[in-house]
This record gives sequence, C-alpha cells and structure tokens, in this order.
Amino acid sequence: MLIRKRLYKVIGLMSGTSLDGVDVSFCEFLFDGEGWKLARNVNQTIPYTLKWREKLDTAILLPDAKLKLLSNEYGLLLGQIVNEFVANHRLDEKIDFIASHGHTVHHKPHEGITVQIGNAVEIAKETGLLVINNFREKDVNLGGQGAPLVPVGDDLLFNEYEACLNLGGIANISYDFNGKRVAFDISPANLPLNKIVRESHQKEFDKNGELASKGKVVVDLIERLNGLNYYNQSRPKSLGVEWLNENFYPIIDFYANQGLNATDVLHSVVIHETDQIAKVINEIGVASVLVTGGGAFNTFFMEILSQKVKAKLVIPSNDLICFKEAIVFAFLGVLNYCDQINTYKSVTGASRDSIGGYKTYPPQS
Repeated sequence: MLIRKRLYKVIGLMSGTSLDGVDVSFCEFLFDGEGWKLARNVNQTIPYTLKWREKLDTAILLPDAKLKLLSNEYGLLLGQIVNEFVANHRLDEKIDFIASHGHTVHHKPHEGITVQIGNAVEIAKETGLLVINNFREKDVNLGGQGAPLVPVGDDLLFNEYEACLNLGGIANISYDFNGKRVAFDISPANLPLNKIVRESHQKEFDKNGELASKGKVVVDLIERLNGLNYYNQSRPKSLGVEWLNENFYPIIDFYANQGLNATDVLHSVVIHETDQIAKVINEIGVASVLVTGGGAFNTFFMEILSQKVKAKLVIPSNDLICFKEAIVFAFLGVLNYCDQINTYKSVTGASRDSIGGYKTYPPQS
C-alpha cells in the first residue's frame, strides 16, 4: 500500500446529467492507518449559464472535431471555476490536486465508448495544479460499464449504511453482496422529471414535487415504462442519455402528443421511478439506505418512495445530499494518486479491478 502522507487536500469537480451546474468540493481526506475519513469539506454549486447548458445539452450531436474544441473550452471553464472557488472561500492552504469527473457526453459501454469532456490540460494550465480525470475510460476498456464509480466511496467512506441510493439525473444504488460491493443504475430519476417541467411549465425543476403531486395516475403510461427491457437485465448495468432518447422519451412523447396533461405525465413518471427503486430496495433486503442527490429534496417523490419500501430511508445533511458525488470523485483522485484501486469489477463487470483516472501536470513555468 502506497500512502504517501496522512492528509490530502483535494478539489473535486462533478457535472451531472441534470445540467444544473458544476459541483465543487474542497475535501481533506485523512488516512488514520486503518481507513479513510472525510475530515473537512467546503462546497459550492456554480450554476451553468443558459448558453453553457445549451452547449452541453446538444454536445451529443457534435462531430468529433467540434466536440474536441468544446472539451477544450469546457476545460478552461472548469479551471476558471476552480480559481474563483479557491478565491471565494479563501483556501490559502496548498491544494494537492484537482479530481475532475468532467461532463458525460457519450456513454455506450457495450460499444466500448464513454466520453467525458473537460480537457485536463486546460484545467491544469488555468489553475497551475495537477489534474486527475477521465475516471471511466480504463474500466470500459476492460469490458466494464465504467459506472457507477461512487460505490468505492460508499464502501470506504460511508459504510455505516447498508445501502446508498443516489437520486441524481439517474437513480443508482450500491450495497454489499456476499462480501463484495455491487452497484448499478436502477432507473431514470431527475432527468425526465426536469425535462417535463422545463417543457411544460418553463421551470428548471419541480420544487418539492408540487406539480407532480397534483397529477393523476395514467396506468397505461406506467405499464409501458415498467415494461422497458432494461429493468429485466441483470447487473452490472448502467444508463445514459442515449438510452433515454431511444427508449424512455419516445413513450413520454407519445402520451404528450395525445394531449395528456403534463402534470399527469409527471405524476406517472414519479410512480414509475419509485416502483423501480422500491422493487430493488425490497429485493436486496437492507434495513437502512442513505439517500443523496437532488431527488432527496423532492418531498412528494420521497413520500411515495417511503410508502413502498420496508427499509429506513436516511436523509443526511444538505451538503452531503448535494455534493456526495463531487466528494467521492475527489476521493477517487486520492486513491489514484496513492496507486490504490478505485474501480471495482464487482460493480462494473470489468475483467479486473483497476485504478481509474489519468494524471495531467501543469506546464513548467
């Protein structure tokens, strides 16, 4: 085991599929000789401008050359965000490195493809710091899903809970099974909910699930969504925007085009998603589940889910709800830096465990 020192000071960057902004987390990770502890963290979400949200939302349509240019531009933006974050929070202490997830544009692991933009060279040039990024590629090259990666953090930082559920753009879960950590994407979560609200009510999200709570159940819609083949597949498995575009949204659009009330569609999608999540939680038979991600703030969603599960759903502090992924990617960077495994084959289905991520050093002055 190569632990170069006891305390690491790292900035984690995470941009999720919800497109709300960049989550930035300054973390101090302490190795006490037996395990890792999150000793301190400072967090902030930097919202995207409308222009950047549109750029990222349509990046999937770009040819390779233009996507590379966007990756450079986005890397520069991430570097600027880090510099502003450090200045705003007066982080005068030496930062060891940045761990950047980037923003996922393509994720087709069965075709050997996963692409997260945010050129590390641009981040390193702008900040003058070592950057560790591109955490998913190695696992995909080893035949894995390249996702989810947060379960390593669940295993080493948050193992007091029997399972960890993240309600981001996609809902995913991790838990121990026969002495090994396993995880997979369960279903969409905030992505379709936010899309419906943006298109029907010109709002960024459904605060507290107020709009969804006013809708009615559309049995046919729920049955068609529950019948999607993905839910019958065994783990490991993961979801991406491509899957929603090809499988999920066409069903939603069909009912919307029939003149169905948008709040009824929204309500029915909540019922569908909580059906799938509750099915998994009840099948694995855990007693406690840590719930993080923006969906944890959706009061209506959480009420419906609570009624369907036998487990106790634990809602932590707002900081952990919002920034758990940024914190964990900072931690994945620490494991990479220490030459420690940070991607489990039991989670992703790869041929072996691996050390995901690549180091990019700033140019010498």
